[in-house]
Amino acid sequence: MRIENATLADGRVVDVRVEDGAIDAVGDLDPVDGEEVLDADENLLLPGAIDVHVHFREPGFEHKETWETGSRSAAAGGVTTVADQPNTDPTTTTGDGFDAKADRAANSCIDYGINGGVTPDWDPENLFERPLFALGEVFLADSTGDMGIDADLFAAAAERAGEAGVPVTVHAEDAELFDESAIEGDLGGPGRDADSNAWSAYRRAEAEEAAVERAVRVGGETGAQIHIAHTSTPEGVDAARDGGATCEVTPHHLFLSRDDCDELGTYGRMNPPLRSEARREAMFERLADGRIDVVATDHAPHTREEKDQSLLDAPSGVPGVETMVPLLLGAAVDGDLSLERVRDVVATNPADIFDLPQKGRIEAGADADLVLYDLDDAREIRGDDLHSKCGWTPFEGFTGVFPEWTMLRGELVWDGDEFGDASGENVRV
Repeated sequence: MRIENATLADGRVVDVRVEDGAIDAVGDLDPVDGEEVLDADENLLLPGAIDVHVHFREPGFEHKETWETGSRSAAAGGVTTVADQPNTDPTTTTGDGFDAKADRAANSCIDYGINGGVTPDWDPENLFERPLFALGEVFLADSTGDMGIDADLFAAAAERAGEAGVPVTVHAEDAELFDESAIEGDLGGPGRDADSNAWSAYRRAEAEEAAVERAVRVGGETGAQIHIAHTSTPEGVDAARDGGATCEVTPHHLFLSRDDCDELGTYGRMNPPLRSEARREAMFERLADGRIDVVATDHAPHTREEKDQSLLDAPSGVPGVETMVPLLLGAAVDGDLSLERVRDVVATNPADIFDLPQKGRIEAGADADLVLYDLDDAREIRGDDLHSKCGWTPFEGFTGVFPEWTMLRGELVWDGDEFGDASGENVRV
């Protein structure tokens, strides 16, 4: 197969030849008799995105999402590899828990990795025998699944991961710095009528910065490779960089702020929570200038019925795997980001950080994970148009550029209208 007249993120217009699921050559390529040709019509060709932080909810919470629905949503958003987090039922804190998830993940239409988790009763002996994508997210404070751990267990787990050469993805919040007074009294009604600003005041920005500093300190002491998940504050980003760790930032912390809380209500409750508009702007500056390593979604779907509760009863988390790249490309079209930055934070950098040399780039020898976008075809984001099982999005009404098609190892998994038959494999094997 030859993809002709494709524009890369650096502006070059090239042909890309695909053979046996891999990229064979990139450049001005001569036609070969009988080969299939896809004309990109000088539209943007990006490597498939790697979302290193999703919660596809299976096993245990299939009413929210499944590997089939989550992976299809990812493919329709230009994501061809995901890393699933451990807070399912059973948790992936044991070898058996990992195997239970791996059985379900065979239903994925894209490539995937499975993270191991840490709890007081985890089984590192058997867990580290499995092909872990990473250890984590390791929760330094409770979130969905109540998997928060203490400082001693975190240090022991980081040391074990460092010995095994497995990265540690850290949910960095210090619960001792939460402001309990913020969630006392009248917090409004259920769902969109709730005062989700209170959640932001409760899980304070200072709690993140302190936890990031502790995580990178433990990484230095143990030799573990620390990656900070869903960093939500500029102070957290700077602390990670100063400590030699990498960090990811979610689209909701780049495109939403506490100014959106009144409209979102409990649909805007997540951990860590939305921050001030000033902090959001500072985060976007760090994204544009290169201080943020990765954009990952923390795709964490819940049903409308679950979100339509009081602020204290509604679960934390929002969907995002299908809208991440479209939102970033929308920002690029508006001149707020370069296309090369979009490519780097969603594909090249996560491939480098998590040691996936065959992913994240358009060059000979890489997997033919390729996605075509028409930058002139931006459209309004609507939850009803998306493919996650939860059926809603916090980005309703935003503008994004969605894929014309998505290819996984040379096979179309999304043609803009229908899903193909390609099946994923654990990319760590």
